[in-house]
This record gives sequence, structure tokens and C-alpha cells, in this order.
Amino acid sequence: MSTPAVLIDHVTKRFSGHTAVKDLSFTVPAGGIFGLLGPNGAGKSTTIRMIMDILEPDEGRISLFGSAASSRDLSARVGFLPEERGLYKKMKILEHLAFLGEVKGMRVSDAKSKASKWLDRLGLADWGQKKVEDLSKGMQQKVQFAGALIHDPELVILDEPFSGLDPVNLQVMKDVVVEIARSGRTVLFSTHIMEQAERMCDRIVIIARGEKVVDGTVTDVKAGFGNRNIALTFSSGKEAAERVMADRALTAKVDDYGASAEVSLADGATSQQLLIALVNAGVGLARFEVVEPSLQAIFIAKVGNAGVAPANAEAA
Repeated sequence: MSTPAVLIDHVTKRFSGHTAVKDLSFTVPAGGIFGLLGPNGAGKSTTIRMIMDILEPDEGRISLFGSAASSRDLSARVGFLPEERGLYKKMKILEHLAFLGEVKGMRVSDAKSKASKWLDRLGLADWGQKKVEDLSKGMQQKVQFAGALIHDPELVILDEPFSGLDPVNLQVMKDVVVEIARSGRTVLFSTHIMEQAERMCDRIVIIARGEKVVDGTVTDVKAGFGNRNIALTFSSGKEAAERVMADRALTAKVDDYGASAEVSLADGATSQQLLIALVNAGVGLARFEVVEPSLQAIFIAKVGNAGVAPANAEAA
């Protein structure tokens, strides 16, 4: 078994009587995309700051690459995009990226060459001699994203990397993240947007109010939740279908859209029982499909009221 890129072992962090992270444990395997998910105020950013050694845990331990060294000592192997964007506004873009590469130990010539390549990759080639303050917020975000990647880190940590981006720039950054993972490196990113994680992640952890509520591969998490939803499209017999769907021995919830519906099965009911009941009632079906649960549905079911952060909670 390979050494994990990140190990979180029974970590707790408190702020003025508020527990932001409570007895949290999970591992980020080497290679692939790992999602740290949860509502705003769940403790995601606090966890990432502890991984980056910006904050120290009150209890537990954190290890990167199986090493006892801190992430600061391993910074040449780690790229970090914080939630709070921070660039030197008076610096020119190309110089700024080259500077960030030098900070990570790159030679000046290599840093400048790599900076030019990243500006071109992210659609900013014409902006290299502009100052940071001349860029839009979305463009500044792409510059800082490039700064986290310029030294080809083994582990890339991104805190809410896609927030505030338009669809085009969002797709560009997503493509880069996927490329990094395909190259064998590790990406850990936090988000509260489940659709992003569902499309990109190999493994996830969901936390709520500082505690872990879900941990595993996306496939296993969905399988463990159970395929309890059925998508239906009717070709005839809609009134008979409504009577069948109203049977609470078969269905727990019905979203009726007229010519189609999505139903959640009742506890103990099976998709086969529902299908037989519909056919016996004379309902014509153009579609009867077991629908895989979305991460959004799992998130809502698992997090519940914990998705509403208390007013004094530590930010995400």
C-alpha cells in the first residue's frame, strides 16, 4: 500500500471556546483528486490551514508524504491556492509568477519560462506585462492558480478554487486539475458545491460542524447510500400511475412533473415491486430507470441542519 499524500489523525482545533474541527481523521491517497466537502462554516479551510502548517492542531497529528517534517519544510513539494486571494497588485503578472517560482526554489530562467507557459495555458499570454491591479478578479484568480502550480508540486491543495469564475474560465481550471491528476500527482480541493466534486473527485470526505460524516470513494459513497430513486416517463395511464405512486408502502416521496416523475422508494420497497404495480395498473411506461443518488442528495441527507453554520463558526 502506497504512502498517502496526506494523513489527518484525530485532529481537533478550537477557537475561543468554539470547536472548528473535532477529532477528524482521513487519508488522501497519492494520485487522483480528493474532495474535502462541507457547508460554509464546516471547518474545511481550518483543516487546510492545519495541513499547510498555518495553524497548529490542538490535538492529533498531520503528516504529508509519510514524513515527520512540517508542510513548510516540504513546501517545494506542495502547491497551495488559499481561499483568500493575495497577490502584489503593483507587480507585473509575468514577474509575479516568476517570483513565486523562485520562492519555491526554481532558477530565475526556469521560473520565467514556466510562467510564460502558464500564462499561455490559462489564456493570459497578452497580460504578462500588465500589473496585477489591471486584471479582473477572475483573471487574478487564474494568476494565483498558476502560482500554485508553477513549480510542478506533487501535492496541490486548492481551497474553494472555482468560486466566482465564469463558465469558460471555470472549465479551463477544471481541465488543468484533471491533467494534474492524470499525471500521477495529487489534488486536494475544498468546495461546498457538490456538483463540482461529483464530476471530478475519486474520493471525498464530507464534514459538518467540524466532524466527518462521509468518507470514501464517490462510487462507494453512492452505493452505500442506496439506489432508492426511480425516474419515470409515462406514455399512457397517468391517472392510474398517480394512484400507484400515492401508495406509501411503495413510495416515500414523489416529484410529479406531469408526463414524468421521480419517486423515492419507501423503506422495504423494491424497484421491481413498483414496476409490477404500475404494469398491473395498466400504466404505459416510456422510461423506468433506477437513478443513482447525487452527491447533493447524499450531502443533504447526511448533513441536514448541520448545513446551517452557527453565527460564530470558523469560516469554511
